[in-house]
Amino acid sequence: MNLDPKQTEAFRAVIKTGSFEQAAISLHLTPPAISQRVRALESALGSALVVRSRPCRPTATGQRLMQYLKRATLLEADLMAELAERSDAPLVVVAALNADSLGTWFFPALAEVLIGERVLLDLTIEDQDHTYSLLETGLAIGCISTEPKPMRGCTASALGSMRYRLVASTRFRQQYFPNGLNRNAARKAPVVAYTRRDRLTSSFLLQHLGLPDGAYPCHYVPGAEPRFSAIRYGLGYGMVPELLLHDALNEGVIVDLAKATPLDISLYWHTWKVQSPRMENLSRQIIEAAPRILARPEGT
Repeated sequence: MNLDPKQTEAFRAVIKTGSFEQAAISLHLTPPAISQRVRALESALGSALVVRSRPCRPTATGQRLMQYLKRATLLEADLMAELAERSDAPLVVVAALNADSLGTWFFPALAEVLIGERVLLDLTIEDQDHTYSLLETGLAIGCISTEPKPMRGCTASALGSMRYRLVASTRFRQQYFPNGLNRNAARKAPVVAYTRRDRLTSSFLLQHLGLPDGAYPCHYVPGAEPRFSAIRYGLGYGMVPELLLHDALNEGVIVDLAKATPLDISLYWHTWKVQSPRMENLSRQIIEAAPRILARPEGT
């Protein structure tokens, strides 16, 4: 059985945009036409592919189809470049990673590799605990995640550990924690998180002070540098990668509120086992380059 390209295009658009209506807009079709093509594909495969929710999401079979379509597109592009004798054609990498990796070690560690391989990046920024799901649903061909176990058909390689410290500006500490970090003071002190999915500071406060979500005020500031700026200027406090802190700590504008309890987060590179030769080479170089900046995971 051959997959109909118009049907698979409609299916991918629904999953990417999250709705039949948005898929129709992106493909310049009507929603009924999108629905008809997706239903025809489901009928041909004998299985439901889309959960009709808000947003739409793939079923287990739909996830496998998305993974296959992504791999097929990547392999076809690499083959066409080779057949056309365009060995210098860019390699498009659709990857998911967390904001802290992007804002700290990713480019310093991998810039040479990305330039040398002529990589064009299509990055999705998500919390490190949720990047895995983007690979699982076929919306990425690689991801940096805290999950150590690979999903079926994929590999997982340790990159190293990112160390975090709970920090605040000097003025913020004087205002909210003049007697040190404690439960009562933390109830009033604003936290700065990336998004509502960001669990770094909330997990620390729950573990060490017994404070659950909602027991304290919270800002949401996406992006590693903007969030750190909010902390530097005294809007709140939170977990920040140690890689961002050296100058600020030395200058005395930032203070460590919990020196004895840093948080180490192990990161892993996930990608599919079946890859184009150039993607295999890129994955190998990522695995070699990342530990030069990140700390090695314990036990390695």
